Amino acid sequence: MSTNNLQSCKRKMFLHGHGRQSTSIDNLGLDILVYEILIRLPAKGVGRSKCVCKEWLSILSTRHFAMMHCRHISTSYNQKFIAIGSRLCSVFPLSCEDSGPLLNSGILLPFEAPWNKVNILTSFEGLLCVCFRNAGKLVIWNPLTRAFKEVSSSNSRGLYKPKSYVIGLYVDKTGDYKLLHIKRRRGRMWVHVYSSMFDSWHKITCANKLRCWRGKPIWSNGTFCKGVLYFLVNCFIENRGVMLFGFDVESERFMLKTFPRFPHADYDGNLVVVHKELHMFVTHGLPNWTVDLWRMEGESWVKLWVFPRIQPIILSCSITHITSTCRFLVVSNDGVANEIDTTKKGDDCFLPVVWFHGLQGAIYTETLSSPDFYFH
Repeated sequence: MSTNNLQSCKRKMFLHGHGRQSTSIDNLGLDILVYEILIRLPAKGVGRSKCVCKEWLSILSTRHFAMMHCRHISTSYNQKFIAIGSRLCSVFPLSCEDSGPLLNSGILLPFEAPWNKVNILTSFEGLLCVCFRNAGKLVIWNPLTRAFKEVSSSNSRGLYKPKSYVIGLYVDKTGDYKLLHIKRRRGRMWVHVYSSMFDSWHKITCANKLRCWRGKPIWSNGTFCKGVLYFLVNCFIENRGVMLFGFDVESERFMLKTFPRFPHADYDGNLVVVHKELHMFVTHGLPNWTVDLWRMEGESWVKLWVFPRIQPIILSCSITHITSTCRFLVVSNDGVANEIDTTKKGDDCFLPVVWFHGLQGAIYTETLSSPDFYFH
């Protein structure tokens, strides 16, 4: 049986599983409607479609549909910037042509915590991992559906301490959303994984073989791509430069990955996923910084693009992938933002982002993903 026929059979079995008693023609029509039309709608459009009838509500409320919709919508041009303000989250468009927040973009915080004590640590497939700074607790939250789940346990697993702990969100082949938690102290590491399917933590024993080094190297939070959670580790204190580690989510083992070679002593990197491929922005060449864009191919890196000089030169910046239209956001440490359009040349590729104003937040995609594995 071909792959297309097998997929079609699975879809029909899924539809029949909701008690639909009808002819094969009707099933084919619903199959096309769900998997060719409704799955292409924005998440808010799917929410409105649930009001059409009980049958649509039943199908569109399943985890199966939510995950398939997420896989499709994550490749579309619908990423947004979410920022936490006074009791509200504001959602901004990611285009320099827009000068303000989206209409009706206010999202109430669903959990009991002072808004100025809530930090967004990372985002993945519409889920945000946030930390309550006053208590150190971690919460996985979908701002669109308002669903959230506190993952910190009574035995202190899942607590977060800035600059000492590291986290990463990912999904395994069973569709189980998981949170990797790395605790570092005095050159030692403790690694645990939280499973939304089992609502529990388990320890990664092989992590003891991964040296933490002295001098508190700076770890980035995880970036997930093709079954591996990647971390950049800045070890300049020990003259090791920047190192790239990967955590294979199936074997649950860490691996040392290659990093682009540079003749300069000072360089840094930022990981992003573009079109389901791992990319890295590398800044190097102090005091005249240069920014390069690289893509991982197999176990090696290929340089794709060299950015023109940013005026004024941003000596310390973070670079975040925004859209699938070759645009990126460069944010300096003092909150000045520029949008970079890689389809243009010279100074024309830099466009000031006037709405940013040093907001603290994250790039995320509106999806139906749930922090609770069992939902309907």
